[in-house]
Amino acid sequence: MNGILLIDKPSDWTSSDVVAKLRGILHERRIGHSGTLDPMATGLLVVFVGRATRAVEFAESHSKRYRAGFRPGLVTDTQDITGNPIGGEARELEPGELEKALESFRGEVRQIPPMYSAIKVGGKKLYEIARRGGEVERKPRPVTISRLELLGREGEDYLLDVRCSKGTYIRTLCHDIGAVLGCGGCMSSLRRLEAGVFSVENAVTLAQVQAAADAGKTESLLLPVDTLFAEHPSAAVTERQERDLRNGKFLSVDLPDGQYRIYGPDGSFLALGRAEAGNLKTIKSFFEV
Repeated sequence: MNGILLIDKPSDWTSSDVVAKLRGILHERRIGHSGTLDPMATGLLVVFVGRATRAVEFAESHSKRYRAGFRPGLVTDTQDITGNPIGGEARELEPGELEKALESFRGEVRQIPPMYSAIKVGGKKLYEIARRGGEVERKPRPVTISRLELLGREGEDYLLDVRCSKGTYIRTLCHDIGAVLGCGGCMSSLRRLEAGVFSVENAVTLAQVQAAADAGKTESLLLPVDTLFAEHPSAAVTERQERDLRNGKFLSVDLPDGQYRIYGPDGSFLALGRAEAGNLKTIKSFFEV
């Protein structure tokens, strides 16, 4: 069993919980995911099954899109509503006040990672230090927020449409927006809508995966791994070239320089490769060995 499975993660589940559940359902140990979601978050979790786990590294750098809830007037130690309140000033925002604050967060910005994160400092994860009541200095990191729009309001929360680069913490974005407003703020909800070329509209629930497994139809839920590399052109090789490729050899090809999806004579996806000066070398193989 090999391929990409798009899961609509439920709230109160960690990304690791989802992987553990899928290992039990699919009876496959080789399962991984790209882009961790906090337990409170819902939405798209891109899961890689079988030989497809070799592609995880290529998906981790993809941009993400979220619908986030922003609650002004509340500051917490985790920067979301699951944490302990540590400040904030509840007040009604003036018309246009939030839109103006959002302007300074579009484009490339620098974020200080939250203490409640899995980033390691001195060999220890920040959240482990935070849970013991500690705090360490964190260096700001550059991230890119290519889209940040106000969608509307639901009760005391404002809904934001966010598209951002790898490494962006939406919790921290909400915290920082609150700081600019002067009243504080935190993230009240989060749903991932897109990750790279994948959308939550095409995702399935864990219950649907279980139902498909019970019916012996789990293969029908898997996307082929080459879907991840759809932006690259394809290149077909001969039987002899396929043998050479499987043995780790460079291939002599008449292709412009660049990255290619490499397919065998039977149409099977073999590898992601790079052509340079008439030679085609493998970046990552995906055939079974």
